[in-house]
Amino acid sequence: MTSTHGHDGTGYGQPTGHAGPAGTGERRNGFGIAALVLGIVGALLFWTAIGGIVLGLLAVIFGVLGFRRSRRGVATNGTMAVIGAVLGALALVVSSVLLALGVAVVNSDEFKDYQDCVEHANSQSDRQDCARDFDREVDER
Repeated sequence: MTSTHGHDGTGYGQPTGHAGPAGTGERRNGFGIAALVLGIVGALLFWTAIGGIVLGLLAVIFGVLGFRRSRRGVATNGTMAVIGAVLGALALVVSSVLLALGVAVVNSDEFKDYQDCVEHANSQSDRQDCARDFDREVDER
C-alpha cells in the first residue's frame, strides 16, 4: 500500500504508485494522442480551410489540455501533446495565410478582369490569352 502523506506528514504529498483521477493506475493520454493525430492531419491538409484551420485549432486545444494533464501526472504523453499542438499551430497559421491570400486575389481588380475576360471568351485560345493577361497584370503589381 502506498502512502499519501508528504515528507512532513501533512497528507498533502503526491500519492505514489497511483495515477489517474481515481487512483486506478490508469493514464489518461487521449488528449495528447488526439492532438498529435489532428496536428498531423491538419499539417497534411493545410491547403484546405477545414484541414488547416479547424483541425489545426483542435490540435492546439487538445495539445494544451494533454500537456496540462501530463504536468499534473495524470498523463504520460506530454511531449506528444506538445508536438501535436505545434503541428496544429503551424497548420492553422499557414492555412490562415493561404486563405487570406486567396480572398485578396479573388477580390482583386485583376481577378475580376480575368473572370470577365473568360466569360466573354469564345475559344480555348481566347481563355489562354485571358490567363496570360492575368499573369502579366499580377506580375506588374
